[in-house]
Amino acid sequence: MNNRDLTVGRPETVLWSFALPMLLSVAFQQLYSIADSVIVGKFVGGDALAAVSASYPLTMIFIAVSTGFSAGAGVVISRLFGGGEHAKMKTAASTSIIFTLAVSLVLTVAGLAFSSPVLRLLDTHAGIFADSLLYLNIYCLGLVFLFVYNIDNGVFTAMGDSRTPLWLLIFSSLLNIALDIAFVAGLGLGVGGAAWATLIAQGVSALAASALLAKRLAAMASGERYSRFSFAALRSILVIAVPSILQNSFVSVGNLFIQARVNYFGVDVIAGYGAAIKLNTFAITCFTTMSGAVSSYTAQNMGRGLIDRVSEGLRAGVKIIFITAAPFVIAFTAFGKPLMSLFDKSGDSTIIDVGRTMLLIIAPFYFFVGVKIVCDGILRGSGAIYAFTTATFVDLILRVVLCYVFSAFWDEVGIWLAWPVGWIISTLISVGFYRSGGWKRLAKAGSEQ
Repeated sequence: MNNRDLTVGRPETVLWSFALPMLLSVAFQQLYSIADSVIVGKFVGGDALAAVSASYPLTMIFIAVSTGFSAGAGVVISRLFGGGEHAKMKTAASTSIIFTLAVSLVLTVAGLAFSSPVLRLLDTHAGIFADSLLYLNIYCLGLVFLFVYNIDNGVFTAMGDSRTPLWLLIFSSLLNIALDIAFVAGLGLGVGGAAWATLIAQGVSALAASALLAKRLAAMASGERYSRFSFAALRSILVIAVPSILQNSFVSVGNLFIQARVNYFGVDVIAGYGAAIKLNTFAITCFTTMSGAVSSYTAQNMGRGLIDRVSEGLRAGVKIIFITAAPFVIAFTAFGKPLMSLFDKSGDSTIIDVGRTMLLIIAPFYFFVGVKIVCDGILRGSGAIYAFTTATFVDLILRVVLCYVFSAFWDEVGIWLAWPVGWIISTLISVGFYRSGGWKRLAKAGSEQ
């Protein structure tokens, strides 16, 4: 088995070996998200790229709910696994999967019903509206695969297995890119082809992940019978998951307001922003993966009462995330123009310049957000959800408000300036919550129950 005990070994070595497959998994996952935009931009054009970009913040809301629940379930499952309570762990895992299926079906119906009104509410440009709606509707049809895949990966990660999700992501990414090329470049299906490619790739990955996870859980000795579904287990999961879902969802809703402001500046700015935000999301998601690794590490160690070991994990996590951030900072500041050129068919200088300017402004501050993300991982893994949520909301509210205030003076550049300001302030808050030691008291209380 690939399950890993994160409570033994040198923290830096443990986190590196645990997080590296997760980082590679995210890299491949983001690769096929970027591939959609690159292939659409290169083979269809700037308007098609803008259409995919306009629908992107809406798809991120669904991803936010999925990953938020997965993260919350992962904390509970990690604690049970770390404490050796395998029967309860199986119940929590099964309950999470069943609940995820139900939620994904409800959101599929809601997404199909409200995608058009929401796009109109965001003042989506008339020239790209139809393609944006098409992409979004096809994406909604595949939500069940997205949700199942994410919860399966959350369970694997909670058990200390970060390698199985990596192999699944490599396969899924390569399949998605191949289908993108076939559907968009080969068959000329445009934006719809990119959406169908993503749906099929996610579907295959979700089915494979479910089969592997079922086999893994069946082979794990629990010593007693376990329930397939438990409301008590669901309540424990939701205590952690709901704040994570709200945090992720509010961030995504905030991004909708930012997208609405971007839409005000026209199709070229929408396209440039859309390409740059994909690259930015690539980097940030790699960092948040480290947050997930630190949460699992924290939760497992808390399950065994090893509180002091968590502080060692903070230092190791910050070091790892700085090493991870450096290549992104160098690439986005020194090679922003050629990177943006990958997304553009016509060589439109406006689209390229918009994205390049955005990357130049925000990339140097990745080191700040990296520190925040590691601290947030400890806060969430220890159960200090209030502190975790507060720090995130401050970041979000500042970025949304400031993007409107700054853009009144500096146009679209003002939107990009809101990012570093929000990151710096929220980083100071996250560090403050960590240094206050409240998470240790929560963790000790939990270990005594």
